[in-house]
Amino acid sequence: MRPVCPPRAPLLLPCAGAAFLSLLTGCTTLKHTAVDRLGDALAAGGTTFSADDDPQLIADAAPFSLKLMESLLAERPHHRGLLLATASGFTQYAFAFVQQDADEVTEKDFAAGAALKQRARRLYLRARNYGLRGLEVAHPGFGGRLRIDPARAVQAATRGDVPLLYWTAAAWGAAIAVAKDDPDLLADQAIVEALIDRALALDADFDHGAIHSFLITYEMVRPGGTGEPAQRARTHHARALALSARQQAGPDVALAEAVALPRQNRAEFESLLRRAVAIDPDARPEFRLVNLVMQRRARWLLSRIDELFLPAPTALP
Repeated sequence: MRPVCPPRAPLLLPCAGAAFLSLLTGCTTLKHTAVDRLGDALAAGGTTFSADDDPQLIADAAPFSLKLMESLLAERPHHRGLLLATASGFTQYAFAFVQQDADEVTEKDFAAGAALKQRARRLYLRARNYGLRGLEVAHPGFGGRLRIDPARAVQAATRGDVPLLYWTAAAWGAAIAVAKDDPDLLADQAIVEALIDRALALDADFDHGAIHSFLITYEMVRPGGTGEPAQRARTHHARALALSARQQAGPDVALAEAVALPRQNRAEFESLLRRAVAIDPDARPEFRLVNLVMQRRARWLLSRIDELFLPAPTALP
């Protein structure tokens, strides 16, 4: 399974102040009320992080946010908003600040790159588990049924479950993508497919085309899909571009890696990545950080273009 589509929702969530930690002591009722309110705020997301223009600053700040959310979940383990925020936060952190580092480091230090990929896998699985817990809150026994009959189990999900369906699938798919030597994890591909297909059926336009961006990559490895895989991927690419008003770099990067690269279409690969790099991150502040992250990946891929593509055949005299 190729690398899963990068996260598309606001990249990471606002970091709460240390003062909130004091709410974890004292009157139980007040504590639960405070946790619930903070959980709701974190689940709603915000623009503080997603509009930031300094990815490294966010990389440094994000671990505190993530650990804070885990601390809050220890107090309110069934808070769906917190579970969603934690699932999405760990997924985005792992992709933007661990997996990309792993890909870049591997070229110079294979062992260091492999260690980072293992860390990314663990973070993705942690995110997946929070997503499953969130789905279990509304649908007790969902995780068990998902293991037995994924296609049937996901029919219980409703439109309100779409964010959790998406982030659980994104985390799970990403874990599979970085752990190709784990047969048990690879066997879970049918579960990822069921989750994302149900999300698509319930809300195809979710989060400016996030589901379509995911499917650009997934269609290329979907077993038994109808029609030609690359055409399905291109259909999702076109829809993702439309839903994001062509202001997201992610869809072009996804198509370049999922379709143009394996088909050794160098011209299309370069064109897609240069278009991604050309997007103005300031045009849509709510997309700024995720675009900066994806543009970093696009530039890295462009820097390796001669390694990724075979030389053009020399014409015979």
